[in-house]
Amino acid sequence: MNITWYGQTCFRLSERGCANVVTDPFPPEIGLTYPKPRAEIVTISCDDEACRYTSGVRGPSMLLDGPGEYEIGSVFVTGISTFADNKRGAERGLNTIFTFSIDGLTVCHLGHLGHVPSQSQVENVGPVDILLTPIGGGGSLGPSQASEVISLFEPSIVVPMYYKIDGLKEKLGALERFLKQMGLSNVKSEEMLKVSKSNLSEETQVIVLEPNRKNGG
Repeated sequence: MNITWYGQTCFRLSERGCANVVTDPFPPEIGLTYPKPRAEIVTISCDDEACRYTSGVRGPSMLLDGPGEYEIGSVFVTGISTFADNKRGAERGLNTIFTFSIDGLTVCHLGHLGHVPSQSQVENVGPVDILLTPIGGGGSLGPSQASEVISLFEPSIVVPMYYKIDGLKEKLGALERFLKQMGLSNVKSEEMLKVSKSNLSEETQVIVLEPNRKNGG
């Protein structure tokens, strides 16, 4: 599987023979741009214009923006309802955690999760191989909360998202704060994550992706 990050909470998941997935496509108004990726599945984690710019994705696509179970193009998708803040949705409303089962791998996209999920929510999500988690605050998880969530899911790979990068107008925390929280330093960034079930490690790895500006797919 190939995982590409465009910035914020927007990723593209692609695997040969399976539907392509794009999560939380954002508009250029936030200060970032990327080529239009192609996808058969588009997921929207919360009701925010900054993560539902569906015209930025080449389709036709099936739009998923809430809880449920779906099977599209050999991709099994599950949406679990959570909150986009730590006040039970009073400030930013609901958030949907999406998990994608693709060719034997399970990817969990936490979206704009703003609180540490309950034990029952963690159990509903189930085992996770790759966790895409916000780490920059701004109403979503900050470094310490993200660290706690990682310990609950115990994934093989963690990919941080939703933090300060060049060009972004929104004020978010820096990646370095999260890496320090995790006891890491000088983590090399990668252009794309290429992963298969056979090369997962038993210990949790943090992999930093560079925001893609080149290939929409």
